Amino acid sequence: MTRDFLSLADLPGDELVRLLDLAARTKRGDYDRAAAAGKRVALLFFNPSLRTRMSMELAAQSIGAHTVAVVPGADAWKLETRRGAVMDGDTQEHLVDAVRVMAEMSDLIAVRTFAGLKDADEDRREPVLTEVARESRVPVVNMESALDHPLQALADVMTMREEFGDDLRGVPVTLTWAPHPRALPMAVPAAFLRGVARMGMDVRVAAPKEFALPQWLRDEAAAALAPGGAVRYFERQDEAIRGSRAVYAKAWASPQFYGDPDAGLAARKRNWNWTVTEKTMALGDRAIFLHCLPVRRNVVVTDEVLDGPRCRAFVEAGNRLHTARAVLLSLLGGTSK
Repeated sequence: MTRDFLSLADLPGDELVRLLDLAARTKRGDYDRAAAAGKRVALLFFNPSLRTRMSMELAAQSIGAHTVAVVPGADAWKLETRRGAVMDGDTQEHLVDAVRVMAEMSDLIAVRTFAGLKDADEDRREPVLTEVARESRVPVVNMESALDHPLQALADVMTMREEFGDDLRGVPVTLTWAPHPRALPMAVPAAFLRGVARMGMDVRVAAPKEFALPQWLRDEAAAALAPGGAVRYFERQDEAIRGSRAVYAKAWASPQFYGDPDAGLAARKRNWNWTVTEKTMALGDRAIFLHCLPVRRNVVVTDEVLDGPRCRAFVEAGNRLHTARAVLLSLLGGTSK
């Protein structure tokens, strides 16, 4: 595995499959509980977290590592992230300095930072994640960034492998846009697309025209397709879901509405009927429902689907622990019992 875990796009060859196999083994209990004994893991959270924080802390502890979580502006100094900034405002420490200190005290740094949703080009540059990776002399893990969430994508794929078998080539899956009262980052759908394309799945992406995924991400998915895979795009949810084995619902914002929240809200309201319902799911082929959580009930998906027998969102969340453990084992050492 590469020194850092920043994106599934960085994994060489069959490393994705090896990570998934390792996660499956650790879920069965086949791993060394002292593989990372004495190692120190620093978790840097610029944004709220439940599943990511729990899974990373518990995964590290399960292999003997110690963790410390840092929340800038809450339990630590507020950090300036811009290079060359004149720090005469409300930030007390620069990200560069903080990372250098954290690297002196730890064996791995993990960072979580969301998109600004103001400048699409800046979000694509991943300014905070890139700065942390550049300045850290120890491995860095992406716990979600402006346009990626590889830990979530690992759990997504792991859950589908448990459901449909290790070989996912040709299995039809739909990623569908969903309504939401707030504009949300594109990190989860982008990461999901990176994962399922590399597994050779038959991917259908459904979104209203205003929320079509950007061309650069479409091009990236096409280039990453494994043999047997396909990616198609639909403006009608029902057409995409028909015959799918899995339905992944996620809200995301469109770059065309960056800087114009009123227009973005109006566009979301125009497409409020994209909520996933039992009727929606019935279009699939005994489809399972997936979501990264947290989820707005009866906005993104109805109670009936989320609480129903085909929902795998909570299994998926549980798999975040095992995929996080696999990543930490790969970066900190020790992969067998």
